[in-house]
Amino acid sequence: MEENHLFPVFFKVHRLQILVVGGGAVGLEKVSALLDNCPTANLTVVATWFLPELEALVKNAPNVTLVQKEFSCGDMFGKDLAIAATNDHEFNYFVWEKAKCSKVLINVADTPELCDFYLGSVVQKGNLKIAISTNGKSPTIAKRLKEVLQDALPGSLNEILDKLQLIRDRIKGDFSEKVKQLNQITDVLVKKD
Repeated sequence: MEENHLFPVFFKVHRLQILVVGGGAVGLEKVSALLDNCPTANLTVVATWFLPELEALVKNAPNVTLVQKEFSCGDMFGKDLAIAATNDHEFNYFVWEKAKCSKVLINVADTPELCDFYLGSVVQKGNLKIAISTNGKSPTIAKRLKEVLQDALPGSLNEILDKLQLIRDRIKGDFSEKVKQLNQITDVLVKKD
């Protein structure tokens, strides 16, 4: 049976430098996803043209720079992550090659075999964030699961998280003791009748 061997990671994108190559619909989708998750993400978007919707989206995003020019390998300099976000597969492959040469992790839109990471569907309720991956097989299923979870999770989750943090901060003992006590407190969340 095939399994998903991806290791889920949540990047602090306000601390990283991210390059997005492409100013069309695909670029808009990727920039929008990044800014939805972190409005202060540090993004440089390189393209020969930009959709007006992309320009409008980043107008109030202080850490996003639009650079209207042809992509070059120098654009990878100082970047931590890159996203090839065009609908031109040959060009995206060229961007992938430059990222690999620069040792920059890259996501190539609609080409799972060239991706070092995926931008998964994300469910968020306050501080709770759940990422969903189908290992690149079906972003549509991930989107549908996101909708189900978004509706199923109560809006009061953030209040619960705040209270649990207060409890965690007050618990005495070493790490093992704290985990044991927190497991007892939260056991009610997973108990079945």
